[in-house]
Amino acid sequence: MPRDRASGPAAFEPALRRWYRHHRRPMPWRLTRDPYRIWVSEVMLQQTQVAAATPYYQRFLTRFPTLRALARSREADVLATWAGLGYYRRARHLHEAARLVVREHGGRVPRDPDAFARLPGVGRYTKGAVMSLAYDHALPVLDGNVARVLSRVHALPVSIREPRGARALWEIAESIMPARAPGEWNQALMELGAVVCTPRSPRCAECPIRTHCRAFAEGRPEAYPVAAPRRATARVRRAIALIERNGALLMARRSGALLDGLWEPPGVDLAGTSSARRTLEAELARLGVAARCTPAGATLTHRITHREIEVELWRAQLAGDSPRRAALRFVDPHAPRVAITALARRAAAYRTSANLRVTAKSGAVKRTR
Repeated sequence: MPRDRASGPAAFEPALRRWYRHHRRPMPWRLTRDPYRIWVSEVMLQQTQVAAATPYYQRFLTRFPTLRALARSREADVLATWAGLGYYRRARHLHEAARLVVREHGGRVPRDPDAFARLPGVGRYTKGAVMSLAYDHALPVLDGNVARVLSRVHALPVSIREPRGARALWEIAESIMPARAPGEWNQALMELGAVVCTPRSPRCAECPIRTHCRAFAEGRPEAYPVAAPRRATARVRRAIALIERNGALLMARRSGALLDGLWEPPGVDLAGTSSARRTLEAELARLGVAARCTPAGATLTHRITHREIEVELWRAQLAGDSPRRAALRFVDPHAPRVAITALARRAAAYRTSANLRVTAKSGAVKRTR
């Protein structure tokens, strides 16, 4: 670590604030001081780019315009509105927290940072963002963008993904936190990291604080922050059954930590060299679905966090009556009334694709014959 740490207000504060006021991007959550709306935006922006989050933000607030409206809604409706944004634990925590706010805080987002931090899903970043933007508490934020700016300004060879690096960066963020307009300050740091101090090919010539940046002075801004070791990718084989009725697909409600409560075509993970047909038909039988499976002739590569899943697609015909279980239902994938997984959407796209070539963020469909 460098010997000198930031202490007191940042020397570049005036320049950064001027730049931000002239260059900030228009975003709907920047037009409000409503803590609920700011909170929703900050939760959505975790793990999600601004352009992707914006339509979801607008749709979510149309469906749940107030915290009380969110609190009295069913989880299934919240997840359905969130569907497609991913990382569904964020939605569950937000919903649970809204109920607690109504029950314990009279329906008002707590002004006290410690009380707010005790709500489900509220970590140090969310606390700093919402409390500074809505209530002018002088609390710092540290996301990937801010971490990159601070790492380069101080030429710190650390990563926010490692405890030692995160502690050092939080320490700097706290030490330069101004008392005046803390929300604007936090937004300015995040904006600079998002549009100028980018991970690759940073636009240093346009940076308002480059004369204060050690990485720029060294001539190697991309050396900071250091890359953290990536988690090893786990490769999984899975088979799913496409069972159609009047344009809808039979879907099962998943359970487990990763996709709990979401819906997708029934399927099963495959172990070793096990027969996909027999294993899938056995899983369907366990669910109460009598069906015969035939290969659809395609596989789909799908990624969820650190898992890369090769999904074999199978067509299936019901051999008996439609299943009558709460965890099974036919869903129109183009107008679902439940939250369906990204895999479900891609399977539906495959079903309607003449040439079986479907591209998406998480992978692509290819022929297997």
